[in-house]
Amino acid sequence: MTQKTWRLGVAGLGTVGSGLLQFLSERPDFAPAGGKAVITGVSARSKSRPRPVDISGYAWFDDAVQLALSPETDVFVELVGGSDGPAKAAVEAALKAGKPVVTANKALIAEHGAELAALAEAAGVPLLFEAAVMGGTPAVKMLREAMVGDDVASVAGILNGTCNYILSEMEASGRSFADVLGDAQRMGYAEADPTMDVGGFDAAHKVSILAALAFGCAPTFAAAEIEGISQIELLDIKLAKDLGYRIRLIASADRSEEGVAVRVHPSLVPLGHPLAETRGALNALFIEGRRIGRIFIQGPGAGSGPTAAAVAADIADVMTGASRPVFQAPAGKLRPFVAVAPTRRVGKAYLRLLVRDQAGVIAAVSETLAECGVSIDSFLQKPVEDAGGVPIVLTTHATAESVLTDAINRIEKLPAVLERPRLLRIARI
Repeated sequence: MTQKTWRLGVAGLGTVGSGLLQFLSERPDFAPAGGKAVITGVSARSKSRPRPVDISGYAWFDDAVQLALSPETDVFVELVGGSDGPAKAAVEAALKAGKPVVTANKALIAEHGAELAALAEAAGVPLLFEAAVMGGTPAVKMLREAMVGDDVASVAGILNGTCNYILSEMEASGRSFADVLGDAQRMGYAEADPTMDVGGFDAAHKVSILAALAFGCAPTFAAAEIEGISQIELLDIKLAKDLGYRIRLIASADRSEEGVAVRVHPSLVPLGHPLAETRGALNALFIEGRRIGRIFIQGPGAGSGPTAAAVAADIADVMTGASRPVFQAPAGKLRPFVAVAPTRRVGKAYLRLLVRDQAGVIAAVSETLAECGVSIDSFLQKPVEDAGGVPIVLTTHATAESVLTDAINRIEKLPAVLERPRLLRIARI
């Protein structure tokens, strides 16, 4: 039987694109059902930019849309990035032309996934994005394929390797956020403008996609509650560890009768927990199913090799004729996304206060918390050199966030309190 040759048009020749070109040059017949994948055209911002792979043998397109529409392109692979602009225009063009699309673009899927799913399903072609979440670690396939026989209640984990590296290195080295971020930028872990990573937006894109896959709702990045790690101080890392916790940027999505809560927050995780032990640039994820129970996956969340492998896995699915809805349900039957108001959330919390060293401070704080209905679980007062005051740290029992906010507002006004109390959530994992 004659094997089919699949002609790929690849837009975006950065780390992942170059890795994909290298992979396919070594293994063009990698798909398990046979067939051959060859790249026939490429597109990027600059043709002359130095790259680790030779692109002289491929047709060059200045315009990614024209690459997508080329008669020599059977499958369009979008690795440009960005939620709008050339990436969105080229993906839309490919889908409207009835061509399968493979992408690693988390922002595009998180912000426009429902409309792109509708285009793909109307054309009867796949839209695949395994590499958009956790790089080469198969989080998307786990939810889209392995969990279809279960009802997923929640997903939670570490979805940004840059933030995890920074927090791990701050703890290990005793250096500040700014110092470690500078190192991460020099080593290529963080971009020159690190806002997408350290601001929590990258993780929010990813968990928005996972929520759509887990719960059969349209991905709705705009509804995510997002807090990054730029305000995390070395003092909090040290004090949290004294209390038996480690700080991690946790992205989570939970379903309840009220709706779906999608959150990204720096959170305290108990020492010894798998997420607390996930160090460096690794990613990790818990999936909670009502029948299967808890599943834990961990692996590299970025990098040329792992992410290119995830893109290749999606190309193999196209070649083997795999067919599923883009999300858990067909685009026309995706549930509306109903966000749970942050003030209605209930959970345990870490509060760190900086106070003057004077009598009666602890009593005043404890009385204010009691008046607001906040119950203290544990308490730590530990002098810290150069802290500018006396740090007081306490953890609470489960409390509504609206109540915690009221308590913080009142504590901030106490005469002995030097700055607004620092709130961190304690992860429910």
